[in-house]
Amino acid sequence: MTKAAAARAAELRELLAHHDYRYYVLDDPEVPDAEYDRLMRELRALEAADPTLVTPDSPTQRVAGTASAEFGEVVHSVPMLSLDNAFTEEDVTGFDRRIHERLGVSGELDYVAEPKLDGLAVTVIYREGRLAQAATRGDGVTGEDVTANVRTIRAVPQRLRGKAPPLLEARGEVFMPIAGFERMNAQAAARGEKVFVNPRNAAAGSLRQLDPRITATRPLTAFFYGLGALEGRAMPPGQMELLTLLRELGLPVSPEVRPVRGVPGCLAYYRDLGARRAGLPYQIDGVVYKLESRADQERLGFLSRSPRWAIAHKFPADEALTVVRGIEFQVGRTGALTPVARLEPVFVSGVTVSNVTLHNIDEVRRKDVRVGDTVIVRRAGDVIPEVVKVVIERRPAGTGEVQLPERCPVCDSPVLRVEGEAVARCTGGFTCRAQRQEALRHFASRRALDIEGLGDKLIEQLVEQDVLKSPADIYTLTAAQLEELERMGEKSAQNLIAAIAKSRRTSLPRLLFGLGIREVGEATALALARHFGTLERLMEADAATLEQVPDVGPIVAAHVAAFFESREHRRVIKALRDHGVTWPELKVPPAEPSDPLSGKTFVLTGTLQGLTREAAQEALTARGAKVSGSVSKKTHYVVAGAEPGSKLAKAEALGVPVIDEAQFLKLLGRR
Repeated sequence: MTKAAAARAAELRELLAHHDYRYYVLDDPEVPDAEYDRLMRELRALEAADPTLVTPDSPTQRVAGTASAEFGEVVHSVPMLSLDNAFTEEDVTGFDRRIHERLGVSGELDYVAEPKLDGLAVTVIYREGRLAQAATRGDGVTGEDVTANVRTIRAVPQRLRGKAPPLLEARGEVFMPIAGFERMNAQAAARGEKVFVNPRNAAAGSLRQLDPRITATRPLTAFFYGLGALEGRAMPPGQMELLTLLRELGLPVSPEVRPVRGVPGCLAYYRDLGARRAGLPYQIDGVVYKLESRADQERLGFLSRSPRWAIAHKFPADEALTVVRGIEFQVGRTGALTPVARLEPVFVSGVTVSNVTLHNIDEVRRKDVRVGDTVIVRRAGDVIPEVVKVVIERRPAGTGEVQLPERCPVCDSPVLRVEGEAVARCTGGFTCRAQRQEALRHFASRRALDIEGLGDKLIEQLVEQDVLKSPADIYTLTAAQLEELERMGEKSAQNLIAAIAKSRRTSLPRLLFGLGIREVGEATALALARHFGTLERLMEADAATLEQVPDVGPIVAAHVAAFFESREHRRVIKALRDHGVTWPELKVPPAEPSDPLSGKTFVLTGTLQGLTREAAQEALTARGAKVSGSVSKKTHYVVAGAEPGSKLAKAEALGVPVIDEAQFLKLLGRR
């Protein structure tokens, strides 16, 4: 290695990093692409002539990775949370009002507004200024290691500029500009290859390629907007200062970021960006408002799934016209018949929609949806599409009302609709292939017996071949049987057999939940297990005895009693035992009389990130608390995890205290 070559290589690395910064961060390139390419070719030639000149952060190493069999897991040091959504101006006003109330302040607050990018959330970690790791958001707690792929994105610097802190973890979004997306699709179409539906799918698919050399060919870029961790220097006092720091260190920040004041400033930004949305070089689906003051952000804190100091104001849902080609009834695990409209495929909000659930026959009649109707279909972001209304003026002559089938469309058993219930059900039970398939899927699911690898497609094949007739039959499967199935090799078959063997030792609450008794969710399953201790005592209980279980009313009691009165269900339970499935007696240690949680009633809603629902329930019952499946005025606390359901709204309406996961863990003494 000559000193001149080493000096020139170092100079070229600095030059290329400088030009990346001018192009991606400042949006003010100093040289044309041809000159950039010439410098890159010169550096490649020097490194090829003398491989000792290659450094890990050289721009030539962006495509140095090789194909991987799978992505590793990355546990985020600070969870990557999602944002609550606002859909109306009233929602934004309510968000601002809640902040005022919590902070106890008056007057207009300062916010920072930015586009809500339609891409894939990532975190990048720099140690001593060098890119060390990159990961996707995943479930917020654990993501996928995509370091090799992110290194191929020129907008993400291999090395930070200036005096870098010892550790910096930046949060942002990888996305694909519209022009690059259209160019990539045109090239793929010319080659006769599959094209992507929209830029978001293209970005997600490109970043999750197992071979980073493929990612390198995709026109990806990124913007950054937050910090996960920072060591060696003070945290910026405000959101705008944070963005300035990111930009100074060489990380690109959206040029559309603006400081705004109060709700009027937020809404003015929303209207302005909405009017310019179609002309932006990338897709957005709304704007984000963040409280400017970091001190106030810290005072407000977080819910388990989102910060209290930020919100996403979504643009109106996309709507489109299409035609109903048919209405079919699908059969679920409990025999419920769900009407589904088969539509003329229509492109709405970035995806092609061809099926829409109509929920139940009452909903069909309320909206008066008929075969042949022209309907308005709406989809907002990742929300399930829905039929908004029928365009009556376009209804063809001779259409008739949709009728509830008298017999199951799958097994031809009679359909029963109990007076007062919206749902009609097939009475075929396990003789109905559709019910059997859904029941087996539920039994094998993560929160029930947790049989990893026994997914929908595999269950569907085994049911169609009449290999699985009940959950007990799962434990008779052999590797030889599995290897004969589609897409099932020797290794996959052995892994599934191992997972089935592992599931043989379970718990009574998991078993009760997995059996799929109507109205028995995880909380009720745990309550029944705690009350009776053993399955034998539960099976012998009548409805009156069952009603003595906390939060088990007459309807649930009747369903549980009827389930265990069934000879078929008792036969399945015996067969499970015969095949080695065990569930020990549930023994709950008595709570200390002085325990502050003793006698308190909790309701869990949403997904907890630090522990499973079952673990949370067991922790509460061990302290003498009760876990209920429904919210009432007698509820002491509602624990709201990620994606909470209607229980959260009911708690707020009744004035029941709502706590997030951090507060819940503190109550349990785990933080």
